[in-house]
Amino acid sequence: MTPNIEEDAWRVSGISETYPSYRQHPLVSAESWLKGKHLDDGAEGLWRINDKLYDLSDFAKRHPGGAYWIECTRGTDITEPFESHHIEDRARHMLSKFEVREAAQPRNYKFTLDQNGFYMTLKRRVREKLRKINYSPTKKTDLYHSGILASVFILSWIGTAYSSYLAKALAGLTLCYLANSAHNYFHQRDNWRMYTFNLTLMNFRNWRISHALSHHVYPNSLHDLELSMFEPFLCWVPSPHYAGRVKRWISVVISPIFYVFSFSVAFLQRVVASLSKENLMYWDDLIPITLPLFLYLTTGVGLSAALWSWLHVLAVGAFFFGFIGLTAAHHDPRILHDGDAQRKDRDWGLYQLDTIIDRRDVKWSHLLVLTHFGDHALHHLFPTLDHGVLRHLYPELNQTMQEFDGELREMNHWGHIKGQTQQLLRMEANPVPPGSSKKFN
Repeated sequence: MTPNIEEDAWRVSGISETYPSYRQHPLVSAESWLKGKHLDDGAEGLWRINDKLYDLSDFAKRHPGGAYWIECTRGTDITEPFESHHIEDRARHMLSKFEVREAAQPRNYKFTLDQNGFYMTLKRRVREKLRKINYSPTKKTDLYHSGILASVFILSWIGTAYSSYLAKALAGLTLCYLANSAHNYFHQRDNWRMYTFNLTLMNFRNWRISHALSHHVYPNSLHDLELSMFEPFLCWVPSPHYAGRVKRWISVVISPIFYVFSFSVAFLQRVVASLSKENLMYWDDLIPITLPLFLYLTTGVGLSAALWSWLHVLAVGAFFFGFIGLTAAHHDPRILHDGDAQRKDRDWGLYQLDTIIDRRDVKWSHLLVLTHFGDHALHHLFPTLDHGVLRHLYPELNQTMQEFDGELREMNHWGHIKGQTQQLLRMEANPVPPGSSKKFN
């Protein structure tokens, strides 16, 4: 709940009625985020969609997308994920079978999904478009992903066998691209390609929570784990209460170092939590060792040399993953962050557009879109769609934006790099809401 103490009046989120409970937990994680939602969402141990509660317990194993999506969201409000993950109406027609009762308390989140609003109008148009388009680009996505996966092993082998730092660096870059392309798949129904994300030492299950359910639904807000999990090292919330001027300048300096260790730190956090509290490890957490084991068995070098080579690849991969990911679309002084003034129309789809500036320089290439988080706005609006399909939906997006005063902003990567640095330093909230004719300098 939002504290009533006057000096804590800044502890509010512009998208919800309460201050996120998980932010008061000493260790911010996917698990603490879910526990916080259990306290905040008024789902009463069930699944909440709008103002109704549903019991999906018996449906979990039959869920076409996989049981994990259902099981991990028990006790939470899944209104926005439900709408954005189900473009067809079939899931909505099934809901009545599982309805239990009306929720006892109002929704915590201020988003709207009116049938005649921006998002639902766009969704209907996209639904019709998807029935007409050619889905062959999804095969190209699979081909790219397979090639990147093979390249990680080949380049790592060359780097290890010939002690080539260049090959190891390229292997690390390719590992980053593997993670970015695997991200396309863990948004979708269960499939083998999502497991390749785990070669980074991270786990796709955690990312389904921190990324798909948190960041994608509540981007740039206090409910966004991809903001809070970097604090206090990196802070994008424009308020001196979260980070002062000195700390923000330190963030700019240390961010490249932070990127390098991001893979290993994420893994160690889960190990420590598993040893001290509840088990957060799965069988697929063994997937990362396939790379050093492959190097040891096939290159003829010793175990220590194989491990050292693997660590080089991981460090380079982590650096590029952080660098590309955190400068992809979301952080710039012109982009909406929690604390900034928000538009009166609280349509969830418009909010997504307000928190994104897309990458103009990668739109021409299917491969670059896949590996550099391109077509980002459409990906946020329809996360389960393959990246190869998104480019076909711009006519529908442009038409709907024109009708609802939405805007899709674009710039190149250099602009994003500068913008991310400026956002780290920004301490002043933007008083001008998105969609206003006024500008914030």
